[in-house]
Amino acid sequence: MPDDETLLEAEFDPRVRTYWLLSGVIVLVVTIVGIPLLPLWYWFGRYFTGRYLRRLKCTLTDRTLQVSKGVLNRVEKTIPLDKITDLGYFQGPIMRYLGIDGLTVETAGQSSSEGALVKLHGVVDARDFRDAVLRQRDAMMGSTTESPAAAVRLGESPEAGAGYGVLLEIRDTLQRIEGHLSKPDS
Repeated sequence: MPDDETLLEAEFDPRVRTYWLLSGVIVLVVTIVGIPLLPLWYWFGRYFTGRYLRRLKCTLTDRTLQVSKGVLNRVEKTIPLDKITDLGYFQGPIMRYLGIDGLTVETAGQSSSEGALVKLHGVVDARDFRDAVLRQRDAMMGSTTESPAAAVRLGESPEAGAGYGVLLEIRDTLQRIEGHLSKPDS
């Protein structure tokens, strides 16, 4: 959306190209028949990973997370922040060795068998970026950092919880039941 204010732009580590190249080499070596294709993969892989990295973009706006990527098949996704259910952090053994991180974006209404809606490899400071997106999502939705259940445990009044009264009733009922159970039989 053109009227959205850009808050943060994700940076991508150039070492992610090495990760993609190594992943391709592993696949070619494991399949055995791909071994003769290794020199071809080296030249084409370097070219395509460089182009892919230049086109990879992830932008956090005040209402959306915008992702664009691809060389031959270009993909642009605009994900409303209120639809994001989880931003996962991942790091496989090769990624760990190279010191790169990744993020997955999962949304409401997405099938669990589909996997992540968006998978981003090589995000610089991935955990900080994830936290910034989640903070913006929470701020946009107007949620508080403390749940009504936590407030009931602490004996405080939450700011505005529709289920707060129900939680108080449940607490009171449990206290009455506990009181009856702790009384010795007469």
